[in-house]
Amino acid sequence: MLYRLVLRPLLYAMAPETAHHLTMRLMRWLAASPLCCAVLRGLCAVRDPRLEIEAFGRRLDNPIGLAAGLDKNAEAYEAFSALGFGHVEVGTLTGEAQPGNPMPRLFRLPRDRALINRMGFNNRGSADAAARIARAGTRHATLGINIGKTKLVEPERATEDYVLSAERLGPLADYMVVNVSSPNTPGLRDLQAVSQLRPLLLRIQQQLAALGLPRSMPLLVKIAPDLADEDLDAVADLALELGLAGIIATNTTIGRSPLSTDAQTVEACGAGGLSGAPLKQRSLDVLRRLRARVGDRLMLVSVGGIENADDAWARIRAGASLVQIYTALIYEGPGLVRRIAKGLAGHLQRAGLGSVREAVGLDLR
Repeated sequence: MLYRLVLRPLLYAMAPETAHHLTMRLMRWLAASPLCCAVLRGLCAVRDPRLEIEAFGRRLDNPIGLAAGLDKNAEAYEAFSALGFGHVEVGTLTGEAQPGNPMPRLFRLPRDRALINRMGFNNRGSADAAARIARAGTRHATLGINIGKTKLVEPERATEDYVLSAERLGPLADYMVVNVSSPNTPGLRDLQAVSQLRPLLLRIQQQLAALGLPRSMPLLVKIAPDLADEDLDAVADLALELGLAGIIATNTTIGRSPLSTDAQTVEACGAGGLSGAPLKQRSLDVLRRLRARVGDRLMLVSVGGIENADDAWARIRAGASLVQIYTALIYEGPGLVRRIAKGLAGHLQRAGLGSVREAVGLDLR
């Protein structure tokens, strides 16, 4: 209530990216204080054994995660974890530091509970993030690291760029995500074609294996909602062939319908990826197709348009072991994590299930 009545109006009085930087400044400050994080964790955590789930070789408190894109430089993952997230995904991080696309590049569509962004992987690079995570030492957060291609790196050197980030960050991650689906880096989505994706993923797997990690690094690939059905099937088959840990579905969409915001306003925002409520149905459709293709042989992580416990429950029943939120957090505030967790517990009780694990893929059984 405080967020909706006081904080959100204040943040919405600012340009979207200004509000983002202010929020991240606060989260960095919280992350720097173990005491603040402990207090926050005590206030926000939902400790319900029915929500615990095994993923990435760890036991997570709940299946709700923070999607990549908010903590771009891996600066505040401990603070986000303290808000109650079962896992936190940072990045997207690239081999080289880059400023991203020119501003303005982030736009709100309040009538649609959506965002349009063309940030362009603005980050300080994988070396900077690796040094920061290493310095931080012991952590509470289950940390996913999302890696992408540096914009100025030529397409023929894309694999080398990804492998460099994997080498730097692999020893520090609980799981790693190969992002080939952002619409804001020219040519990136071409890497989703199996002919290009196979050698890319193989080289990253080889690099992670060469690090001599004491455990097998869970590797996932993040895909776009705009893929044709036959391309979704091809990526799913490739993930099975290569023994990936899973697929994250989906990234933002380049589509612009259906929207309630007037066409002139949307057009003025320009190019970029659309996230939030308008992505809800397509993201669910992609998840259902992937689950029908791979069954329970891969972990499926659903993201896109998840705004409440009902949405999260629908994704879990459709086959997602984990769900992630981002845009809804901007509209609903940090209390959303706890509300979704409590709502999922209510769904389990009404369904007569003892754990969230029992609900995964329930609609397809």
